[in-house]
Amino acid sequence: MKKIFLFSVLSVFGIGSAFAATTPWWLQPTVCRINPTNCYKNMTAGYFIEIGNSESWDKTSNCWGLKLICPDALTAGGNDAVPMERATIAKGTGIKPDFDINELGATGDCFGARKTAEGGAIASVNGKYVNVWCAGILNNPDEILENGEISYGTQPTCSELAASGYAAVENGRCYGKYYDISKYFIECGSALLPTRIVVLNGADYNAPMGNAPTTMAAAEAIFDSMYSTSQTQKAKYFEE
Repeated sequence: MKKIFLFSVLSVFGIGSAFAATTPWWLQPTVCRINPTNCYKNMTAGYFIEIGNSESWDKTSNCWGLKLICPDALTAGGNDAVPMERATIAKGTGIKPDFDINELGATGDCFGARKTAEGGAIASVNGKYVNVWCAGILNNPDEILENGEISYGTQPTCSELAASGYAAVENGRCYGKYYDISKYFIECGSALLPTRIVVLNGADYNAPMGNAPTTMAAAEAIFDSMYSTSQTQKAKYFEE
């Protein structure tokens, strides 16, 4: 009877050893595990985590895993993404307010996308939203975004845009609608938007005006003359 009992114990021990040998240590029931409550739920692209590497330990959250913040989103700049703890991110320490660190950046491997609104047609620059111009409008864009290009400094004026046939009108998810200068004349005032867009119908808007009237009275006199001529011709060729 004792022999049978010892055999049974050894058999169970053998099975347990085989299970331990084939099961990763972090899944074995005898290993203490980190409480994942304070961890990020899905740590894929944009996170720094290396089990056993103390540099990837978030001390304030007591959990593995740090967010990688893109260099463009950092006030210090640089060439490489920087791993940050949650507490530091929550304070905004070292992070530019123009960037959303909940969104992956352009490279897709770190967090820090420039904040946009209106479906991406405007973007945050130095705390203010500026137009995202459609590709090719800006001569020297400072940054290229998903929907177009932005300038960090002085924005284009209505006249500057009109010279190339553009008006500051939303065109999809960027600004800058093109008007063929042979068919349209973009008239600018002091605002960014044109005061009016004139359909030329084949006329040369910039051609010399010749004997064109310069006052309302002169214009009315011309129309009165045209009307009188029309009435005379009508009476001459058409019987009532």
